[in-house]
Amino acid sequence: QVQFVESGGGLVQAGGSLRLSCVASAITSGTIGWYRQAPGKQRELVASISFWGNVKYEDSVKGRFAISRDNAKKTVYLEMNSLEPEDTAVYDCNTEPPTLFWGQGTQVTVSS
Repeated sequence: QVQFVESGGGLVQAGGSLRLSCVASAITSGTIGWYRQAPGKQRELVASISFWGNVKYEDSVKGRFAISRDNAKKTVYLEMNSLEPEDTAVYDCNTEPPTLFWGQGTQVTVSS
């Protein structure tokens, strides 16, 4: 079972940027997604990328977030720009659709 370790979160002011990283325990040929869960809300899929680089984004992050992957490094990135307080959440990565095994996630907090 592939496991993921996320990093790169932090506290940033509105309008700022962060780059999240997700390292997999093994090479996976499937689609990988970045998910987020804000307090009191359900986890949602923010962005996904196939092995060959096809990407999809949730509407609220289109034009602000960019997902990419380096298959040789078993790493998926999420570049987040023009951050808004509404982006505050714990961000996780997993396959898409997700397995039952979630990592620790990385906290992103955007102050207004």
